[in-house]
Amino acid sequence: MLIGEFNHTLDQKGRVIVPSRFRDKLGENFFVTRGLDNCLFLYPAQEWENLEGKLKGLPFTRAETRAFLRIFFSGASALEMDKQGRILVPPLLREHAQLKKDIVFIGVSNRAEIWDKDIWEEYSNKSNLSFEQVAESLLDFQL
Repeated sequence: MLIGEFNHTLDQKGRVIVPSRFRDKLGENFFVTRGLDNCLFLYPAQEWENLEGKLKGLPFTRAETRAFLRIFFSGASALEMDKQGRILVPPLLREHAQLKKDIVFIGVSNRAEIWDKDIWEEYSNKSNLSFEQVAESLLDFQL
C-alpha cells in the first residue's frame, strides 16, 4: 500500500528522487500518466494492468470514453528508477502537472501522485475544509 506525503525537489533536467518508502511498492518498472486535479498518477505495473483491463471494458462507442482513454494513455510512460532512486518525469507530464522545483509525492493506496507543492497545498487546504462533509456523504457506501 502506498501512503504518506513526502516533499522532494525536481532538478533542472526533470529528475526527482522517489521516496524510499515508495520504491519497493512501485517496483522496478512502473507507469506514470496524467492524473486528475493537476497531478500525475504513478502505478505499479500490476495496478496498471488491472486499471488497463477495467478501462478496456468501457464503452468505446461513447465520445467521452474515447476522449478520456486518448488523453490518459497518450500521456502515459513506463518508468524505471536509476541507481540513485530517481526518475525522469517526461516534459509533457511536467507541463500537465505544472511542476516547478518543489514537488510533493503522496500515497493514495494503490497509486502514488506527484503534485507541484503550491498546487498541493492549495488543494489540500480546500479539501481539509470539506473532509468531514465528504466522510459523512460516504456513509451511504458500504465501507
